[in-house]
Parts: sequence; structure tokens; C-alpha cells
Amino acid sequence: MKKILVPVDFSKYSEYALEVASKIAKQHGAGIVLLHMIGISDSVLANSEIAEEAEAKYYLNLAKEKIKQYTEKEYLKKIPLEAIIQNYKDFEEVNNVAREKNCDLVVMGSHGTSGLSELFVGSNTEKVVRTSDVPVIVIKKPHEDFTIKKIVMASDFAKESISVYKKADAFAKLYKASLEVVYINTTGANFIGYDIVEKRMEAFKKELGNDVQINFYSHPSLERGIFKYCHEKDADLLVVPTHGRKGLAHFVVGSLAENISNHAKMPVMTIKL
Repeated sequence: MKKILVPVDFSKYSEYALEVASKIAKQHGAGIVLLHMIGISDSVLANSEIAEEAEAKYYLNLAKEKIKQYTEKEYLKKIPLEAIIQNYKDFEEVNNVAREKNCDLVVMGSHGTSGLSELFVGSNTEKVVRTSDVPVIVIKKPHEDFTIKKIVMASDFAKESISVYKKADAFAKLYKASLEVVYINTTGANFIGYDIVEKRMEAFKKELGNDVQINFYSHPSLERGIFKYCHEKDADLLVVPTHGRKGLAHFVVGSLAENISNHAKMPVMTIKL
């Protein structure tokens, strides 16, 4: 891991994410790219009216001052830093910055059920998660000691999820953490016959090796089943695969990935299939 992107809106939740990113950076000798996106409309930027131009400059200067204060945090000392202020049109631009800066990971803050704080609100959580080509870790609260000893990956054993497991496994090895896969048995829309699941599981294990730790867990709700399993296993990180622009993996239907990112109390890592 060489570089971590941290989108910030200057809320306390952004700072939670930044502090976690600093711990990851120090553990692996990585740098941090701070990204703040200001929402000044093109009409304001193009308008030569003195008042509107002054307003745009005011917000830009305010952002510069705040991001400078962030770079001076004690926990960021001795970490290579780069700060970017960008006027956004779409939250997909977070992924563009990550690509341009060769970032290996995005760490961002969330204040739970209402989505990412202030700038990152509502469906923007899913937009960032869905469009990111690199893994995203969503942080909800302060972590004095960001230690990862046990990682749980939720999966339906689809062929596409093999690449997600490999990335999760690589991250686990960075921390010398254990990694296990859980399949949630549910009823209703998410139900898959056991014969199909068993065939997928065997193919999954054959591709990755029989030492892959797989567990089945029964619960009426897919989302709550994942959370309950992680709680019982005392997991430090939950890995959830996403399906990019096409939406979510089969086992994560509708807006469940966004719900997981928003509702989980523990850190959640999303990895694109």
C-alpha cells in the first residue's frame, strides 16, 4: 500500500476517517491524499458578477484554510501529504482522483443512517462506493487503536467474488489477520437453493484453495444476519463486494450495500467485483 485517498468535508466524521487513514499509513509506510470537493455551480464560476465571483473566492479560500488546518494534525506528522481542492460535478470524481493519484485505498467517514456527513449525503455513499475501482473503508466512529485481527467477507460464492476474496486476503495479510467467508441463509427474494449454493461453494474453494474458511449462518434478514454474525465472531472489519455501475452483487440486492455502509457500527470495506 503506497497511497490512501481521504475525502474530507471538515466534519468530525471526516476526522475519524483521517485518523484511521493515518494509522494505516504509518503501519504500511503510505502517503495520504486529502480531497475536499466544493459545490460551486458552473454558472457562478462563469459569471463575472463581482458579488458571485467574490462568493466563489470566499468558499475556495475558506476550504484552503480548513484543509491547511487538517494537514497540521499531530497524528499526520511524518506522513507524506498531498491536499486537493476540487469543484465537483459528480461523486464519481472521487474515483477519478484515486486513479490519477494512484491510490490503493479510499477511507471516508460516515455518521450512520443518514449517510456520509454533510457533503456525502444520501445516495452519494453508494455512488462513491459503487464507482470506486479501489477498495473503500467507511468509518463511523473514532478508533484509538485501529487493529485488525479478524475480517469477515459476506459472499454468495458467485464466480466474480473470487477476485474480491483475493483482494480481501491481501489486505488481511498486511495485518496478519484471519479472513473468513460467511454465506447468510435467508428466505424470500434472496433465497438460493442449497444445491446451487453448494456447487458455487465448491467452485469457490477449488479456485482459491481448500483452506478458505467458509461458514453458513441462518437469519431471516440478510443485512441483520451479516451484522449479527460479525458481532458473534467479534470481527474487526466487514468486507462487502459491490458490482460497480451495474449495481450490487446478487447477494446484496437493492440498496443493501448502502444500508450496510450506513448502518454497520464496525468499519466496512467495499471491494468492486
